[in-house]
Amino acid sequence: MSVSHRIGLVGKPSVGKSSFFNAATMNDVPEGAYPFTTIDPSVGEAYVRVEDAAPEFDEVSTPSVGYLEGDTRFVPTKLVDVAGLIPGAHEGKGLGNQFLTDLNETDVLVHVVDFSGTTDIEGEPTEGHDPREDIAFLEEELDQWYLGVLEKGINRYESGYTTEDDAIEEELAEQMSAFKTNEDEIKLLIRRTDVGFDPAEWDDDDKLELAREIRKETKPMVIAANKMDTPQAQENYAEITNDPAYEHLTIVPCSAHAEKALKSADKAGVVDYRPGDDDFEITGDLSSEQEEGLEQIREFLDAYGATGVQAALETALFDVLGVVPVFPGGANGLGNERGEVLPDCYLLPEGSTAEDFAYSLHSDIGDGFLYAIDCRTNRQLGKEYEIQSRDVVEIVTTN
Repeated sequence: MSVSHRIGLVGKPSVGKSSFFNAATMNDVPEGAYPFTTIDPSVGEAYVRVEDAAPEFDEVSTPSVGYLEGDTRFVPTKLVDVAGLIPGAHEGKGLGNQFLTDLNETDVLVHVVDFSGTTDIEGEPTEGHDPREDIAFLEEELDQWYLGVLEKGINRYESGYTTEDDAIEEELAEQMSAFKTNEDEIKLLIRRTDVGFDPAEWDDDDKLELAREIRKETKPMVIAANKMDTPQAQENYAEITNDPAYEHLTIVPCSAHAEKALKSADKAGVVDYRPGDDDFEITGDLSSEQEEGLEQIREFLDAYGATGVQAALETALFDVLGVVPVFPGGANGLGNERGEVLPDCYLLPEGSTAEDFAYSLHSDIGDGFLYAIDCRTNRQLGKEYEIQSRDVVEIVTTN
């Protein structure tokens, strides 16, 4: 089991987004170098790696979902391949409104960018396109979308729909509640942008700045620098990651093509490959052409440490979103009455408490919460204890 987080996969057409989705989930979504290959959002099960806790107790875990390879748990998470984005999406162009609706059901974004520069801003084939334009283009589309919603809240506030006692942060929090924000967060961001609390004094730049801050807070983003197995992409990557203007972004070098090839070869039994690893072993008979292709992939792994697909997902979930993996222990140690050892690994939101964890197991368990036990130390934990990464925790409840 896991609390369901949804990673949104976004990007303009033809950048390798469907290839990335297929590589991450091994689902058969159509891939094609033309706009709107993905018309409806495809939702697949991808996996993130968590170091298993069972070996610390001299046990071998038996996952009920996901799987175990060595001492690594592959824990499922939802990956949403959102329909093609084009300029003007915030004005409803292309699949604009549907794109934004689907996007809003995700918790964190992975923006797949063609770092080789072989697709233009519309997703058409070209040469020498600057990936910076794509990075800016998505951020600007999202900022304009947020700005439109923000302005509706300001208009409501100024039109007297609200009572005199209502503060602007209350109105904006209500207007922008679909973005999973709240009054306290809006208040904090108004202070951070230093625009003041009287919207009558906000000019267009103030509104855009506030919209941008709310977007960055509620839709955090990782850039998957795709097609990094090409020299031009490597050159662009070096330039952009050394540019101070991009320090606010997390950029992960990646080759969706390499990941898909390795997973397919592993499935066919000709290589031994574990997703996210920095190497693989050839175990079957290959043609000289296949072997040459795999050796090129090996060179890429040597240079970048992995294909980057797994790293992009894990960076989004663990580093950017701050998700915390936790294992439910039991009264009989790690096992349950069916003899399963650590069958579950939950992925909890950052800052979750022992009581939050109890509720994520079941509402009845949360309602009857007495205390928790750290299975490593046998220490009793109160309901306010903040869950740490890879904790093994037993919940004691009246229910």
